[in-house]
Amino acid sequence: MARRFSAPYLKEPVSGLATWARNLAVFSAVATLVSIAVVRFGFLEMRPAMATLFGALALAGVSILLALAGFAAIWQNGSRGIPRILLALLLDALILAYPAYLGWQYRTLPAIHDVTTDSIDPPKFDTLARLRVGDDVNTAVYAGLYSAERQRAAYPNIETLQVEMPVQRAYDIVLQLVNRRKWRVVDERAPQPPKREGHIEAVSRTTILSLPEDVVIRLRPDGEETRIDIRSSSRYFESDLGSNAARIAKLTEDINTAVENAPTPKAEPAAKQPAKTKAKK
Repeated sequence: MARRFSAPYLKEPVSGLATWARNLAVFSAVATLVSIAVVRFGFLEMRPAMATLFGALALAGVSILLALAGFAAIWQNGSRGIPRILLALLLDALILAYPAYLGWQYRTLPAIHDVTTDSIDPPKFDTLARLRVGDDVNTAVYAGLYSAERQRAAYPNIETLQVEMPVQRAYDIVLQLVNRRKWRVVDERAPQPPKREGHIEAVSRTTILSLPEDVVIRLRPDGEETRIDIRSSSRYFESDLGSNAARIAKLTEDINTAVENAPTPKAEPAAKQPAKTKAKK
């Protein structure tokens, strides 16, 4: 019986729009993966590499339009191709879901790429400043009041961290946390007299495209306590889509946890007083 009902349907031609939609979706998926590899491994300069990725995403958008047109054609003339349309739409959704989320973040978050806990006297890039040169690269100089006001409105919790421990112990804890994150440390300076200021510079990478985002951490003594300031800055694009603020917030949280769980240093035993000898009469 199944053959009797399905035979007339199998004689109908397959919609050309459905076939084009599926083929374009498959090509877009392959092109997107190749483009991500091109960006991650630096096979091209940033601008042409990103243009390749955006082109692959645009193909997925065209595939969606063809799939919708194919569905309308099938509805009118009864041709076959629904499975191909569904496959195309599934692939297109997988390709465009994360970029659509990033696009929503771009519209809702401030267009800043440099976030710091101290906008008045931000930590400065020294070693990493030499890498931030070129037409497509953001400068290592802090953007100033414009960026600070936008940051304060969007991320009011990003502020200087004060910990109750000497600067050397705080430096050791922070450096351990940075190394645990697998960030590439390019400069580390332990607190030394006379300023006793600690300085760490490292490079973090975004998850998918592996874009470099530079981090500098400054530790200053404040009596028996330590002031810790963090600055995270994207090397490319005017907007970081919230990644730098999230990085600073997470690192601040981990520092607080590590400081709270740090063992209390043992007090050094008092030096023994020499025994007093009685004077002879």
